[in-house]
Amino acid sequence: MAIHTVSFLVENKAGVLFNVTNLFRRRGFNIESIAVGTVQDPKYSRMTISVDADAKTLANLVEQLEKMVEVIKVKRLDPLRTIQREMLLVKLSTQDPIAREDALKYINNQHGLVLDIDDDNIMAEVTGYPGELDEFLEYVKSIGIVELSRTGITALEKGRLKL
Repeated sequence: MAIHTVSFLVENKAGVLFNVTNLFRRRGFNIESIAVGTVQDPKYSRMTISVDADAKTLANLVEQLEKMVEVIKVKRLDPLRTIQREMLLVKLSTQDPIAREDALKYINNQHGLVLDIDDDNIMAEVTGYPGELDEFLEYVKSIGIVELSRTGITALEKGRLKL
């Protein structure tokens, strides 16, 4: 199995997210990542879901999504033609001056933003490809992660391709 990203346009109304996630639950699949937000027309939202599935199962999931009344359009995103990003908010323990210096170095290396600094912690925002965020978290693990939150993957295909 492999991680696949599916993006789809849905009606922006109550219960749609539940119906979509319930479809995945009924099929026994864990959603690795989900991001949902309105598009230019507020009547619609774009959902981007990453799921670990083989090609046959993924095709079945896409087919099931296409049958849902609230779903306007579904597309499996081609990983070679897709830009993916995720945002991470992380609070690091920086009571030790060396840890504070290391934290700032790692945040700068990842082009992150320092959002808050106090005597004991630094909070930062880091955005990038999900694998880059995983690597960043490995680096800062030794400093001490107090708390973190990730948004889930959002993605668009390059060039003229669109949902």
